[in-house]
Amino acid sequence: MSRGILLAGNESTLFSSVAAETEKKNEHYLTAVIPALNTKDSAEKGTEVFGNKGIPLAWNPGSPVSCRSMIIAAENRIEKITDALLVCSPPPMYRRIGDVLPFDIETFINKEIKGWYLLVRELSLVFRKNGGGTLALIVPESLPPGGKESAADLLGAPAASAFRTFANGLPSAAEPFSILGFTTDINQDADFAAWIYKIIYENNKKNSGKWHKFGKFTLFK
Repeated sequence: MSRGILLAGNESTLFSSVAAETEKKNEHYLTAVIPALNTKDSAEKGTEVFGNKGIPLAWNPGSPVSCRSMIIAAENRIEKITDALLVCSPPPMYRRIGDVLPFDIETFINKEIKGWYLLVRELSLVFRKNGGGTLALIVPESLPPGGKESAADLLGAPAASAFRTFANGLPSAAEPFSILGFTTDINQDADFAAWIYKIIYENNKKNSGKWHKFGKFTLFK
C-alpha cells in the first residue's frame, strides 16, 4: 500500500539520503525544505526538487500561515499524510558573537526552532483527525565540522539541542499516533536512512516515545 510521506527539514546530505531512501519506498512523496539563512525568498527556496519522485512544497517555517498552507497543499496532493519525517540538521554558524547580525539571529530562530514547533503542531492535528500516523524526528548527535577554530557554533548546535529537548517533551502516550526519535553518532547517512525506515515499517507500538540511536554496532544487527 502506498503511504503518504512528507519529508521536511534542512537541505543537507542527511536530508538527501532520507529522500533517496524514500524514493525506494514510495511512488511519490512530498518535500518541504527549510530555506538557507541567506535566502530572502523562502517560497522560492522551498520548491527545490529531490530525486525523481519528490513533489516540492513551498514553506516558510517561521510563518504559522505558511505552515498551515503547506499542510493543506500536502493533503491536496496525497489526500492523507501517513508518515512525516522531520530532519533537523541545521547549518552551523561559526562566528564570534559580535559578528552575528540581529537579523541573522531572528531569522535563524524563526526557521530552525520556531518552525519545528509550528509544523509539529499542525501535523499532530492532522494525525488526530486521521486517527493515526507516524511522526519521525531525526537529528544527528553532532553537526558537520567547519568554520574557524577560534569561533564557536553559536546557532546551529543550540538549534539542534532545542529540537531534541522539544522532542523529549512530546507526550507520545497521550497521542493516537506514533512519535519516533532517531539519532546517530556516525557519518553514514545512507545506512542511517535505511535503518530509520526499517524501524518505521516495523510499526511496533513499543517504539513510540523512544529515541533510536544508529551507531557502528547497529550496522551488524
